[in-house]
Amino acid sequence: MPIREGATENVFYSDKMYLTIFVDGEYQGKLQRRTFEKALRLSPVTNNEFSISDNFDKTKFNLKYDNFIMGAKEVIKPDAKGSLYFKIVEAGAGGREEHFLKEGEVQNIHNTLFALNKQTAGAINITITDSISTIQTPFEGGFMRMADKLQGRVTKDAVQPLMMRSLYSIGEMRFVFPEPAAKGVMGYDSKNDYKAKGNSDALSLKLIAEGQEKTVTLIGTKGRIGEPKTVKIGKLDYTFTYGNKAYTLPFSIKLNDFVAQKYPGTERSFSSFESQVTVQDKSDVFDYRIYMNNILDYKGYRFFQSSFDPDEKGTILSVNHDYWGTLITYIGYFMLFFAMIAILFTKNSRFADLKRKLDVVKVKKENLLAMLVLFLSFGTFAQNHKSPLLTVRQINSIISKNKVPEAHAAKFGRLIVQDAGGRMKPINTFSSELLRKVSHKDTYNGMNSDQVFLSMIQDGSTWIQVPMIYIKSGNDSIRKIIGIDKKAKFASFLNFFDHAGNYKLAPYLDAAYKNANPNQFEKDFVETDKKVNLMESALSGSILKIFPIPDDANNKWVSYPELVNSGIKGMEAKYTSSILPLYFESLNNATVSHDYKQTDELLESLKGYQKRFGTKVMPSEDKITSEILYNKYDVFQKLPYWYIYAAILMLFFTILKIFKERKILNVLINTMHVIIALLFVLHTVALIARWYISGHAPWSNAYESIIYVAWATMFFGLVFDRKSKLTVASSAFVAAMILTAAYMNWIDPEIGNLQPVLNSYWLMIHVAIIVASYGPFALGMILGIVSLLLILFTNEKNKPKMILNIKELSYINEMALTVGLIMLTVGNFLGGQWANESWGRYWGWDPKETWALISIMVYAFVIHSRFVPSLRGKWAFNLMSIFAFISILFTYFGVNFHLVGLHSYASGEAHSLNWIGYSLGTITLFGAITYPKYRKYYKK
Repeated sequence: MPIREGATENVFYSDKMYLTIFVDGEYQGKLQRRTFEKALRLSPVTNNEFSISDNFDKTKFNLKYDNFIMGAKEVIKPDAKGSLYFKIVEAGAGGREEHFLKEGEVQNIHNTLFALNKQTAGAINITITDSISTIQTPFEGGFMRMADKLQGRVTKDAVQPLMMRSLYSIGEMRFVFPEPAAKGVMGYDSKNDYKAKGNSDALSLKLIAEGQEKTVTLIGTKGRIGEPKTVKIGKLDYTFTYGNKAYTLPFSIKLNDFVAQKYPGTERSFSSFESQVTVQDKSDVFDYRIYMNNILDYKGYRFFQSSFDPDEKGTILSVNHDYWGTLITYIGYFMLFFAMIAILFTKNSRFADLKRKLDVVKVKKENLLAMLVLFLSFGTFAQNHKSPLLTVRQINSIISKNKVPEAHAAKFGRLIVQDAGGRMKPINTFSSELLRKVSHKDTYNGMNSDQVFLSMIQDGSTWIQVPMIYIKSGNDSIRKIIGIDKKAKFASFLNFFDHAGNYKLAPYLDAAYKNANPNQFEKDFVETDKKVNLMESALSGSILKIFPIPDDANNKWVSYPELVNSGIKGMEAKYTSSILPLYFESLNNATVSHDYKQTDELLESLKGYQKRFGTKVMPSEDKITSEILYNKYDVFQKLPYWYIYAAILMLFFTILKIFKERKILNVLINTMHVIIALLFVLHTVALIARWYISGHAPWSNAYESIIYVAWATMFFGLVFDRKSKLTVASSAFVAAMILTAAYMNWIDPEIGNLQPVLNSYWLMIHVAIIVASYGPFALGMILGIVSLLLILFTNEKNKPKMILNIKELSYINEMALTVGLIMLTVGNFLGGQWANESWGRYWGWDPKETWALISIMVYAFVIHSRFVPSLRGKWAFNLMSIFAFISILFTYFGVNFHLVGLHSYASGEAHSLNWIGYSLGTITLFGAITYPKYRKYYKK
């Protein structure tokens, strides 16, 4: 339902596209009409065939599908026998629009008549002959020739030469004639843009009646009623439209104002948008605000904020009218939720039976043999990046000499800066990100990130020579191009430029950035280029957006180089242009005198300016402190190592206990168990801190959802800790692997702003449950691997103990998968409710929705495979639990990084899908290697 500001509407359009046919003719002496209607879902990649056969009185007709063109664009196909067409491009309400004037016809374009070679009173008459082209208009106006900016007047009713490629402004119209008239026939070509919205499609039909066949092409656009086309055969008129159906509300809605709120300092990054409307009914008139996740519910109709016009002067509302259907559906959902959750607690369920079996196994189990073989091959993941050896000692000496004390650098780090996405954060956050991304370190030459950043701004000419840009090992090509030793780990900023100032990587970047599935060579170039650009933004100071523009509507902040064009005037202009030079001059003096009193005062003055003009968007002092501590300790980067160390030590002590019964071993095992639990508490605290700093639940992007999945994996591992110590250690191992994935070079750990659709309590309900379900699935996968390894290392001697171990792990595995399946199913249905509350529909075949459903079906099959005689064994179940996890990986990574849909707010750069083939092949090989042992010792 589109509404412009100030307009009142009571008409909305169907979601489906319809083909409507009106057949008009004489019946029993009167003019009558028959109406035919068909809902269509057409696509250029599916079979669209359909036909309609019927009759009017005794006249039969047949309508057949001919062709469908997505994103149809009118084109003139050259034909010497065709008509003369003249292209006109005008600025319509929706932006640039193209039209074709046909010789001998009058065309109405936005209530202005245009005629080509057909003199018409009140129209803009275009006359084109072989020798001359003229224009005559009923309005005064003007033109500007684009090539040389020549301007001229257009006189009312006067015949004047037509100026090609000139912008005409006549009355309310703005138009251009971009190319000469040409003879041809009208046709349509596809724009081939599957992502575009609001495009017009062309549907071509063949009408056969009374021995004649005629072709008609219809244009349809979502959100509009189709333009009618009429064909006459015999005595009957056939009128066709292709578009949405129009429905009338029993009341009206007036759009008073559309408000699009942007993140501070941005132009197209929206934090929210809303429609301020007035409902006008005979019995009731009231105002209401419609925005994402806040719907208008009135007389059984529900209105959702769907979209808005590009000029932000109009809104597009989704309309739903299904009160009883919604109520009954929600009741059904909650009954489903209750029944599934009850599975975990009722006495006679499969889950309860697994718990009883597990208790029996635990009593029988004596030892955990052969686990040493399993985990001794697992290496640690510690990395030891040595500090680079600087070859120019003078550079090192200069930097150390001018080093700013930590106390003052910390004060500088508390200043607020506005990033490109509009997030307000302390400078310490940017400096930390800068150092970690560029050099893969937290410090440099004994200086913390704030000291390094201050030194860079203070003495950029020295820092461009410092080798601190980390080059990935193994890529000798980059080292060769920039001219450094092939064993060097670091390059300086200056290494990337030649004597003429040309960027050495430039010739290789265009192809690397354009490739949707870059190879490793191209990935390294892109990664290195990002580091160089980040370094440049720090050295130039362009990243340092620390000056709020007074009274700016978007709360925009600017850097020192941007002050000239910022529009800041008066005393504020003088202050902002002088404060940084004064500060750095004072800083230079202080490094000699060691007296930072004046420097601290200038810094406090700058902080006061920020509070005076930017207080609306500045974070609180507590949040600033929390974010700086979060940056300092960087818990999520250290947790993988701590988890893996604790897991391996716990396994090691458990295995020793098998061979030697010592009380000290029990103490050590329990100690490692407690340490893992404490690491989980630390993990939880870090998540809460990120939640507090960002202001939203920490599972709204790729990085956050990964660290949350790691948390869920560890949580469910600890839930089953009483059943098996091995499960705890395995969970810690999996959590470490997941957290390691969070720091892959294509996932950005930076805290970002929340997209409008995620700004809802549903984020905490739907996303938390569905993403947390990945935890028990990951646990099931690793327990499946452990169980197959136990099968592989089975022999006649240890078979009795191995059977107990495999039973124990398989029962825990099935329990974990059951919990995961319940959570995934409940979360998926909750997602349907969220979609209904946000967009007015439950299911839209979005890739994420579809793959979540596929994962539910996959795991439902795995859990119920015990009813298939050939799949009842522990080998088949554990192998399937490993295979099934591929569906979860694709639901998360595949959809986010390869497919396009509503769940794109966690998307990143596309990567090759080869990992699927490698994973399936590896699991198949693993299964083939373990099966002979299973057949020998376990298969009955």
